[in-house]
Amino acid sequence: MSKSYKNQLVFTVKDRCRVCYTCVRECPVKAIRIVNGQAEVMSERCIGCGNCVRVCSQGAKIFLRSQNEVKELLYGQDPVAALIAPSFPAEFEEITDYRVFVGMIRALGFKYVCEVGFGADMVARRYAEIMNQPSDKGIITSDCPSITFYIRHYYPHLVDRLAPIVSPMIALNRCVKAEYGENVKTVFIGPCIAKKAESNEVDEALTFTELREILDEMHITQQNVTPSDFDPPYAGKGAIFPVSRGLLQTTNIREDVTERNIIIAEGSPSFKEAVREFDDGLVSTHHLELLCCKGCIMGAGMGKNGKRYVRRTRVANYVKQKLLQTSSEERQYYIDKFDHLDFSIHFTPEDRRKPLPTKEQIEKALFEIGKLTPEDYLNCGACGYDTCEEHAIAIAQGFAEPEMCLPYAIEKLHKSIVDLNISNEKLAHAKAALKQSEKLAHMGQLSAGIAHELNNPLGVITMYANIMLEERPENDPLRKDLELIVEQANRCRKIVSGLLNFARKNQVNLSETNLEMLVHRSIDSVVIPENIKIKMNAEMKNPICYLDQDQMMQVLTNLEKNAIEAMPPEGGEINITLKDNSQEVIIIISDTGVGIDKENMDKLFTPFFTTKELGKGTGLGLPLIYGIVKMHKGKISVMSNNKKEEGPTGTTFTITLPRNPNLI
Repeated sequence: MSKSYKNQLVFTVKDRCRVCYTCVRECPVKAIRIVNGQAEVMSERCIGCGNCVRVCSQGAKIFLRSQNEVKELLYGQDPVAALIAPSFPAEFEEITDYRVFVGMIRALGFKYVCEVGFGADMVARRYAEIMNQPSDKGIITSDCPSITFYIRHYYPHLVDRLAPIVSPMIALNRCVKAEYGENVKTVFIGPCIAKKAESNEVDEALTFTELREILDEMHITQQNVTPSDFDPPYAGKGAIFPVSRGLLQTTNIREDVTERNIIIAEGSPSFKEAVREFDDGLVSTHHLELLCCKGCIMGAGMGKNGKRYVRRTRVANYVKQKLLQTSSEERQYYIDKFDHLDFSIHFTPEDRRKPLPTKEQIEKALFEIGKLTPEDYLNCGACGYDTCEEHAIAIAQGFAEPEMCLPYAIEKLHKSIVDLNISNEKLAHAKAALKQSEKLAHMGQLSAGIAHELNNPLGVITMYANIMLEERPENDPLRKDLELIVEQANRCRKIVSGLLNFARKNQVNLSETNLEMLVHRSIDSVVIPENIKIKMNAEMKNPICYLDQDQMMQVLTNLEKNAIEAMPPEGGEINITLKDNSQEVIIIISDTGVGIDKENMDKLFTPFFTTKELGKGTGLGLPLIYGIVKMHKGKISVMSNNKKEEGPTGTTFTITLPRNPNLI
């Protein structure tokens, strides 16, 4: 078994990974990196506990498979021994006779089938010696490989506190080599993923789930095998090792808090807390019996649907059965036979801790996820980290992303929805404006054609009417008729002129203009009733722009007059605001008048459309404004409300003009 396995025990199937962060939450060493919302196992930090494999509902976490390597050993020339973990009764509940299970293992091609429970018996004797010696130095059990990896990688200064005793697997492996020869190949079969990386002394390691796959592949069932017993050495009480407090029971040491300084912790939160307090010196004189899982019977290499206490009961019943079937003298014979073997081990520290980020880096990460004050630290755990600060540290270390924070993601989503709504509203306005522009463009073409056709005959009518008027004496009764013809012809010419402006057939004479002064002049040229106030707010950094002053004066005065006429009898207020940027000037004329009906909004710039009383308007004022603005290469938009229940009534015209149309 290669040491490199330790660096690649668990992998991620990216196509299956869904953004749930369960693996982050369950990983005791936070060996999960989130990249673009997907979880990746950082092999250099992994301790092989398999928590992520066990909790991933999507099957996105898989562990290293060794079936092919085991098959190569079985097909080879050297004999192969299966080292069966004592938790097998908890996994194979459907097999009521353990000898049938042993027969199935032999049918795979294993020459020897031995119980790791015997290794637990030998290891327990060494632990009993340590625990019965008076010492002020606490010891951490070393039979769980994930625990030893955890100490070596994340508490390297505590390595000398690990019990210098091999695990039951390695102990049995050494016994099997001594009994059957050094050429025997060994394969551990059990519930633990980390066993694949524990030691080079064992050739390969299979989990129970892998064993099931091989049995199914080779069509080996209970019905087609010959029952068989385990090969010696025979296990005794050590078979109880995989359940909680199994080590204590195997050593025959009573768990009495008044007599023994022994702390038992199993499962991720518990063993981490025990090690932390041990390191802080709070429980330094205690012996720690630690298991990464809640007993080996709940290891990641077991089936996912098993119930903990049912499994515990099955293991206990199996141990009772075995103790009744084998004599204590026979078990003691093998204990005495191998008691001289060396069951010691030396652990070396392998520090894999990452330096903590600086205070500034953590604060920056907290700011990224919207944690601006301590009140923002919800510590909800949705990201997989216990606290917001831990999440921020992981972000700064490159292990996590801000989007993992649920409150932050929800707030960001709300903002995106608001922005999307604003964008949709702008798009709707743009579509409406485009539709209106297309309609007005067609209307402009029609108006230009009409104006062109009417201009010449109107000129002839006006000329001959004036000639005839000059030829009539002052007291001629026809003179009044001719004056009426001239007056109405001139009125028609003004209408035609308005149509031409709307159709943008005229030219603009641009000149340097101080827009603030131009607006002041427009206000001065309008008659303002006493009950109406006009305010100008100049928010411009640079009031100079290039306009046709006469035409723009016409635009401003028309809009100001319209605003005055739109006021209710009690009067109101008109606000003219000037804004700018480097490329544009913006004129906003807003009134508190009665507003415009929604059904009329699309018709405002259509020639001859007017809401004024008959004879009070030609319907060319706003079309004329539209044409002048377009000739300046600008834009004009309008917003209005005429329903008090929806808010203040009034109308706002916004004109956006390039600072210099010649540069466009």
